Amino acid sequence: MKLREVAELLNAEVVCGHTKLEREVQAVFASDLMSDVLTIDSEKLLLLTGLVNIQTIRTSEMSDIKNIVLVRNKKASPEMIALAEENRIVIMQCSYSMYRTCGILYQSGLNPVY
Repeated sequence: MKLREVAELLNAEVVCGHTKLEREVQAVFASDLMSDVLTIDSEKLLLLTGLVNIQTIRTSEMSDIKNIVLVRNKKASPEMIALAEENRIVIMQCSYSMYRTCGILYQSGLNPVY
């Protein structure tokens, strides 16, 4: 599924990476624990999280995750956006809960990591 489709399904606002919405994602991982994110080894991954601090971007960078959706109406800080832009990471924001976001994406054909 393309990131453009993800944004439409979630009524998400793209705050970073507007030119990269043709990227494909195949799997989703949802977590607010960045230590759990570090254990993931998956390509074309979409990370769902409600954690809005610079560690989210640093962890994504270390894990080679290029696509993030912030859930629960959380907003990316200017520092997060700047670091994400440096690392070619797409950030979207949606108002849905983590549970609802996962359900929408699963029902639309994206696979879980586990």
